[in-house]
Amino acid sequence: MISCLSLALLFQDDPTTAVAPAATGGSALMEMVHNSGPVAFAVLIVLLAASIFSWAVMLTKWSSFRKAQAQSKSFLRAFRNSGRLSEIAAISDQFKPSPLVPVFTEINDEYLRQSGGRGMPRNPLALERAAQIASSEALTSMETRMTWLATIAAVAPFIGLLGTVMGIIDAFHGLGTAGAATLRAVAPGISEALITTAAGLVVAIPAVVGYNQLTARLREFAARMDDFGREFLNLIENAAMITSQQAPEEPRQRTR
Repeated sequence: MISCLSLALLFQDDPTTAVAPAATGGSALMEMVHNSGPVAFAVLIVLLAASIFSWAVMLTKWSSFRKAQAQSKSFLRAFRNSGRLSEIAAISDQFKPSPLVPVFTEINDEYLRQSGGRGMPRNPLALERAAQIASSEALTSMETRMTWLATIAAVAPFIGLLGTVMGIIDAFHGLGTAGAATLRAVAPGISEALITTAAGLVVAIPAVVGYNQLTARLREFAARMDDFGREFLNLIENAAMITSQQAPEEPRQRTR
């Protein structure tokens, strides 16, 4: 405790450690950014580019997912209100952003190849595999550029930390060269170096939140595609069973 007080009095009595007039937060921050070294400035440029790219990915995905959700609701409403598969196939292109459309198309095409659109399918497992393949392809298409978002969220803090470490090294190197072991001599360099760490966190935090939110939405779309595939397969089987039960029986030959 006594040593801490003595150190504080030493800095207070030293005229070289007099505190400069406090500048406003924005101007001080801009001044530190302007006075940053080449390494810190390069790190800030990289983080700025990563931030712009991550926000572009998030905004694009949120917009496309919103459209896909709206079109999926409209497609399900039309699918459940229609009585013929040919009618749904004719208007399915109107709901193209929906991931349910390729699932319907693959199942319907496989069903037409097997039975011509009437009766029980010869190979129901082929319909299930077609639904799984369509769901996987649609989900893969919706996941594009998501890995970049995860990479930025994970790497941005380390890029900022690299700039901070290099800035602190330069600050202490300059301190040793100048030979003035005062707080005022080393504080500006350290504060400028810490800007890159703050910038890395500013880039990483929104990317982490956006990645988690978008991943949750992708899981919802995957569940909806699986549920729709099962609903469509059940509809085909039920319709085929009803058709077979309503088919007229063949006339029996009279036995003499």
